[in-house]
Amino acid sequence: MAPLSSLLTVALATSASAFSVQSAIKPSVRTETKLYENFGFDFAEDQVENTPQIILGEANYKKWVNSVDPNNMLNRQYPVLSRVRELGLLEKTAELGVLSKLEKQGLTLEKAEELLPLLEELGLLSLVANNQQLLINGVAPVAIEGAPILLPVVAGALEVGPAAFYLAAATFAGLDAYLFASGAEVPFLGLSAGAVAGLLLIPLSLVSAVVGGALGNLKK
Repeated sequence: MAPLSSLLTVALATSASAFSVQSAIKPSVRTETKLYENFGFDFAEDQVENTPQIILGEANYKKWVNSVDPNNMLNRQYPVLSRVRELGLLEKTAELGVLSKLEKQGLTLEKAEELLPLLEELGLLSLVANNQQLLINGVAPVAIEGAPILLPVVAGALEVGPAAFYLAAATFAGLDAYLFASGAEVPFLGLSAGAVAGLLLIPLSLVSAVVGGALGNLKK
């Protein structure tokens, strides 16, 4: 049997040679992950060569636009609070008794607090937090500017209860189905009226149905 010292010597020599071979191997080249607006096509224009550095990239472009015109449309935000005050929406909400009607339907402050964890689990709160600009400049203008007309309708529906929202959902969906069935078209455009109106009617139908279901569950 070979002496123990000889076995240790052979093991050390083997490990040392293996280490030297591995260290001699060059590390693999990482794939480049830099993105280009020309999608890497050779025939497309190179934005770095054709675009001034001051406006290259979204952040630089927005900064440059602000330096030219601070009141530009690109960076302008819809004034939510000022428009709510100017339209007197809080006063109209109080006059129509919207909050009291919500409480009558079962949506109390305590119930609203209980719903917050559920909304977080569904990812709705994170969705709102990650899309603030879209909500402020896209959804808020439609909701706030149309609120003077919508508030009386919503107050009346809350007075009736979930049935009113189910009826509204069926009405919106039925109207869109009728436009499709009749083959109506948008004048001068030739587009299907059902497809165009559906961009508004279908979301309204879904929202009405969800609100009706939510109010129905609150009373259980």
